[in-house]
Amino acid sequence: MSAESPHSMPLLGDKFPEMTVKTTHGMKDLPGDYAGKWFVLFSHPGDFTPVCTTELYSFAKRADQFAALNAELIGMSVDQVFSHIKWVDWIKENLGLEIPFPIIADTGAVAEKLGMIHPGLGSNTVRAVFIVDDTGTLRWMVYYPQEVGRNIDEILRSLKALQISSAHKVALPADWPHNDLLGDRVIVPPAQTVADAAERPKQYECYDWWFCHKALDE
Repeated sequence: MSAESPHSMPLLGDKFPEMTVKTTHGMKDLPGDYAGKWFVLFSHPGDFTPVCTTELYSFAKRADQFAALNAELIGMSVDQVFSHIKWVDWIKENLGLEIPFPIIADTGAVAEKLGMIHPGLGSNTVRAVFIVDDTGTLRWMVYYPQEVGRNIDEILRSLKALQISSAHKVALPADWPHNDLLGDRVIVPPAQTVADAAERPKQYECYDWWFCHKALDE
């Protein structure tokens, strides 16, 4: 798909596209206003919809956990900003929770840049999640169908895993930190030479030279 396609999307490892957006917290420059921080941008199909409301509530309940990982939350849909403000007020008044993060009021330009508009779903944005690191690089993205709400704890887990992978140059196994084989241990990158392969079992616990693991603090 060409870069000019209105339904194209950035790839993992790309720099997040620069854009200025209108939000419930004022104008924001992405990714520039978040330099030195990670951010999690998540889109929802529409304000005042049941599944989206449960998601916004769950993100807000965990906002402190994201902040503890040096990460900011940013919501988004193609609804206008006054609709976002009223929805946020409704959640506070009826569900007793304040939404602490900005919500982008997109005209459609952001959704098109990020490939969030599904051609078969009209103008609604899909349920997308983008994790962008502290250098402005896209590290993780997932698309969900409209009828299935997101698992916020999995987004938190993935954020933490990405940060650990970056800091320690390791890989994380399935379901980390509760992997069926390795528990909370991490995977050592594969050897790149014959000599390294011979040394790996002497340095780490291994199932084989290409499958070695260690405790995170080793």
